[in-house]
Amino acid sequence: MDISIYFEPLPDELFDGAETISHPRIGQQILAYRQNADFPEAADVDIAIIGVVEDRAAVKNEGCADAANEVRKQLYRLFPGSWTARIADLGNIRQGFTIEDTYYALSSAVSYLVANKILPVIIGGGQDLTYAMYKGYEKLEQIINMAAVDPMFDLGETQSELDSHTYLSRIIMQRPNYLFNYTNLGYQTYFVDQPALDLMKKLLFDSYRLGLLTADMKETEPLVRNADMLSFDMGAIRAADAPGNANAGPNGFTGDQACQIARYAAMSDKLSSIGFFEYNPAYDRRGITAQLLAQMIWYVFEGFNARKKDIPSRESDAFIRYTVPTSDFSDGILFLKSRKSDRWWMEVICGADNRRKYANHYIVPCTYEDYQTACNNEIPDRWWQVYQKLM
Repeated sequence: MDISIYFEPLPDELFDGAETISHPRIGQQILAYRQNADFPEAADVDIAIIGVVEDRAAVKNEGCADAANEVRKQLYRLFPGSWTARIADLGNIRQGFTIEDTYYALSSAVSYLVANKILPVIIGGGQDLTYAMYKGYEKLEQIINMAAVDPMFDLGETQSELDSHTYLSRIIMQRPNYLFNYTNLGYQTYFVDQPALDLMKKLLFDSYRLGLLTADMKETEPLVRNADMLSFDMGAIRAADAPGNANAGPNGFTGDQACQIARYAAMSDKLSSIGFFEYNPAYDRRGITAQLLAQMIWYVFEGFNARKKDIPSRESDAFIRYTVPTSDFSDGILFLKSRKSDRWWMEVICGADNRRKYANHYIVPCTYEDYQTACNNEIPDRWWQVYQKLM
């Protein structure tokens, strides 16, 4: 598949600031699709930046189509870390004649990159582009877990047109459906009605209030470690730290917490795509939000380079196995602890057919506290959640 037909090269002026500085910056080290340059080859890339010039379905946030190049101006000026991952910038996906054309182009690019084990880092555009990311996995017929950092659930009404506030409903309604689990991080209760909360519980999806996560940010790590794709709405960050969003509010994650989530997500060997949406330069002040988003992407690069390749397996010698007996299950619960990273997983009981069908989902990221809960003869909540899905 030739995905280069969907992209337009980057203007040379984006690299001016980075190239005039004596010490190498990111803009000097990445492989970029520039004017009069060849499109990067997949064999030469581990991480691919994609800009999407699309805001026709961004609710009350017109202008976010201009986000990608504003972020690049800040990103290219940052110093790289001690990274071995090969980073490319593929340029911007051209806005299609219809918005469906843009969705198709992005889903095709995501599908191609994921199939080639390249991590797409998408800079939107409206958060409705999350739907196109999901469609990329649908093309691969890959069952996935999706996480969204968002102050609301974006369910809308089932009969509503697809936009940045309804994309999740459209994903849920897809048939056949390849969404195994959805996790919302940082919802704010006054933006979510009770029927939406009830639907989350009925679908056995995970939702975590902003206050719960900010009280202990380490709780976000196993949540994003379980995600194949992550969608980050910049409106989830408080306006004081990220004013560049027409829907920004006074509450939300802080800038450093947003960077922490980005790093946690990219550290996971399971994560295969990540998108940042709803940044609008028209509402930014002194480029503060562009700088923050550039730093969040820097932490994606940092997290990716910190990956340990510790994909859990009960047969692997890279994991310490603990079987905790419980009164509910005679065989007990198997916990796995990585010798490389000290991170924890637990295996959810399911039949042989489900083990094959959900091979990437029945071993669930968890914490040491979950292990302690099981040792006290209580079943951890996150174990029950997945068990009910697999019954």
